[in-house]
Amino acid sequence: MIRRCILILGLLWPGIVFANDWDALEQEGAFAIMRHALAPGTGDPASFDLDDCATQRNLSAAGRDQARAIGDAFRARGQGFDVVLTSQWCRCRDTARLLDLAPVRAAPPFNSFFGGRGDSAAQGRAALELLRGLEGRPLVVTHQVNITDLTGVFPRSGEVVVVRLSGDGLEVLGRIRP
Repeated sequence: MIRRCILILGLLWPGIVFANDWDALEQEGAFAIMRHALAPGTGDPASFDLDDCATQRNLSAAGRDQARAIGDAFRARGQGFDVVLTSQWCRCRDTARLLDLAPVRAAPPFNSFFGGRGDSAAQGRAALELLRGLEGRPLVVTHQVNITDLTGVFPRSGEVVVVRLSGDGLEVLGRIRP
């Protein structure tokens, strides 16, 4: 009964229904797609260079702590992953490494396309193709724009959207907020 009330409230008040829905990870085919941890600011400086973290917006000390805490929360609940796919941006790579949940692998389809730095449609197709070809359970660390494009969800920093492949895209099963 309580779950039905929460569901109804979620339909009327988007975002409420899936807050900290760890159970969604238990559903068949479920995996996680996460926005990088706290990195103050918006976008990247004009001098941005993918190979130079000093030219990018990076995790703050609170962001590094947040990433570690999220990894601890996954482990405490016995949630494991076979691989952590990550954007090549330093804030995503650092988040993925600090989660310490599985081997980390760069996945360019999850690079940010904010501010004209990529092609959302092409990257979305490539991301789904990559996910469809994977064996095992991934956790993806990427950017708000990528997650919103793939799921319709606008996540906050460190938020995890629980999804599964469905039809031509991703089905949102739940959300876990830091």
